[in-house]
Amino acid sequence: MTLIDNAIYVQGHRVETPRSLDETYELLDAHDGFAWIGMYRPGPAELASVAGEFGLHPLAVEDALQGHQRSKVERYGDTLFVVLRPAHYDDELEHVEFGELHLFVGPRFVVTIRHAESPNLAAVRQRLERQPELLELGPEAVLYAILDRVVDEYEPVVAGIENDIDEIEDQLFGDSDDDALSRRIYELFGEVISFGRAVQPMSGMLEWLRRGYEKYDVDLEVQRNLRDVLDHVIRIAERIEGFRALLDKALTVHSALVARRQTEASLAQNDEIKKISSWAAIIFAPGLIAGIYGMNFENMPELHWEYGYPLAVGGMGVFAVALWVIFRKKKWL
Repeated sequence: MTLIDNAIYVQGHRVETPRSLDETYELLDAHDGFAWIGMYRPGPAELASVAGEFGLHPLAVEDALQGHQRSKVERYGDTLFVVLRPAHYDDELEHVEFGELHLFVGPRFVVTIRHAESPNLAAVRQRLERQPELLELGPEAVLYAILDRVVDEYEPVVAGIENDIDEIEDQLFGDSDDDALSRRIYELFGEVISFGRAVQPMSGMLEWLRRGYEKYDVDLEVQRNLRDVLDHVIRIAERIEGFRALLDKALTVHSALVARRQTEASLAQNDEIKKISSWAAIIFAPGLIAGIYGMNFENMPELHWEYGYPLAVGGMGVFAVALWVIFRKKKWL
């Protein structure tokens, strides 16, 4: 279903749970509070209804409908449009999955649009409903809680990537398949870059929001909470930069090790060729002499000489031994 959860809050408490968007609009007019509309991959009709009711900017609505946006925050009048890229680490596949979350935050409404399963906004809503004093601070408090949840879910991703890097470091000097290890390093490097694209813009986004605190009269408690989220984001961004540096070094070391193994294999192959060539040369000299004598010429003086045969055999041995000594000195054998 497109409409996941829908509620109207007054003084930090849920007072209405409308069953449709039209009912939400009617009840919101009857209460001095704000609406939080949670949607999952809405269609054009649902977004058009929300946009018409709350005066959302067409460009922001178009972005929310199409998806595939970078992390960003934009202000259209008194309405904020926020795009977040939550992340989830799949332990079984050892892979980072990225989602997309859009928020419209206005004076009397919060509209959340998920394009993936993560993050779990139901848990965020339950947390806020257990803290009415925070929820009473209005839509900005909801924005803070969602940002906090997205950033908290980055921590398991950081731990998963760190574990993958530890495994890669162990495999570098082991007997792992070079092609498989190269592929794993490249894939993890790509995931770290994508993770950085999701996290790093958030520092600028939160700084941009901070500059508008006074102008838009943001509650002091919300300001403090958002500052805590910013500190968390900065720490994660620094970890990501460290991961990129480690993977870059791992790739360099792996390339050097592969080159060394290839050189050693080439040298070993050369040694084998030298040995084969040396023995072929040693065998060639006796074979040449034996071949000549096997031709059975009539006018060969050695055929009628008493010492011809022993001399031929001795010559074969001398040639063979001489070549063996030469090849040993050259360390071919």
